Amino acid sequence: MNISEKLLNLRKANNLTQEQLAEQLNVSRQSISKWESGQCIPDADKLKLLSDIFNVSIDFLLKPSELDTLTLKAESLENQQRNLEKTIRKKEKTKNIILGCASIYIIAFAIIMLINQISWENEFLWNIFSGITLPIIILFLATAIAIIFYIKNNKK
Repeated sequence: MNISEKLLNLRKANNLTQEQLAEQLNVSRQSISKWESGQCIPDADKLKLLSDIFNVSIDFLLKPSELDTLTLKAESLENQQRNLEKTIRKKEKTKNIILGCASIYIIAFAIIMLINQISWENEFLWNIFSGITLPIIILFLATAIAIIFYIKNNKK
């Protein structure tokens, strides 16, 4: 495998577009295209940057080897696995946040129904908070708790 094939495979294994790689190297997208098509090769300072970006040696980029293909495929699979694990964690986190917030609102509605059923609290509280003010206050409190729950769980 020559340098053009290596650059193409490394870029794809790292889920980068030609434009994204070009931005990191401060070159045009056309330069990346020419390197990958074998029309020219990067100069020494760009080779150094490429080796840093892809975490490979300059020797790896310049010297042909059959093991390179296997290494790139292994790295590509590892990147895909990391991305999949990250996606799964993100979906699990989102599910937990949604369930937590839903639980907060279910508890709030249960409190409203409970207060409505208990006569001595009902008379006392409904006299203080006439109309539907008490349920609205409880729902506002539930919303504030849900927001705090979301913020705390979204930081992790």
